[in-house]
Amino acid sequence: MAIIKTYVLPKSLLKAVGKAVVQHQMIREGDRVLLGLSGGKDSLTLLLVLKHLQHHAPISFELAACTVDPEIPGFDPSPLVAFLAALDIPYFYESHGIMAQAESSMQGDSFCSFCARMKRGILYSVARREGYGVLALGQHLDDMAESLFMSIMYQGKLQTMKANYVIDAGDLRVIRPLMSVRESQTRAFAESADLPVIKDNCPACFSKPQQRQRIKALLHAESQLNPQLFANIQAAMAGLVADRGTHRDEST
Repeated sequence: MAIIKTYVLPKSLLKAVGKAVVQHQMIREGDRVLLGLSGGKDSLTLLLVLKHLQHHAPISFELAACTVDPEIPGFDPSPLVAFLAALDIPYFYESHGIMAQAESSMQGDSFCSFCARMKRGILYSVARREGYGVLALGQHLDDMAESLFMSIMYQGKLQTMKANYVIDAGDLRVIRPLMSVRESQTRAFAESADLPVIKDNCPACFSKPQQRQRIKALLHAESQLNPQLFANIQAAMAGLVADRGTHRDEST
């Protein structure tokens, strides 16, 4: 466990996550939380933040992590094994041929959306198998803003990712503790802390159509002109991300 002491987590990062967790009641006494660990900067940052909360929050909860290997060339999660062992966090590794399955069964969808749904289903299965009732995902404010605009522009719907919701089956909760954190914050922390980020862990995405990437570029360009853009989007999404007690799964 000593490895956590070598990382200095920015106060702004801890404050943003702590506020979101409390406001949306994401983690409760006795929860067993499974983190979907892709090996990217966001999920690795969330891993360390949750480990910090486990030691400092006024509630007791268990923490584990799971990596889903979509069997894409270039994806090598092996550095994560020693990292999780040093943190003394239970770690599960699942390998599934998502890439091959997408080629045979994907119909009119983006590869990234298909892959995300498949990975989430696998994480649900691992959580059930291992007895974890809460699944933590590493999406941040930028991701949620992008999902909002994708829903508006391509589906004609006003929706985005939920902060804390119960899935359709009713047996698992999904939480997003980084919902108020900017991508630039996770990137800066991962670089300064020299986290074992898995580089280009989904290279296949670069050859697939990506609506999300276009929206990301659009929002980035606008944020250069309006520094308050993401703060304003977050305020506008407040009612959309809140849990209203309905059970639902998400496609973005």
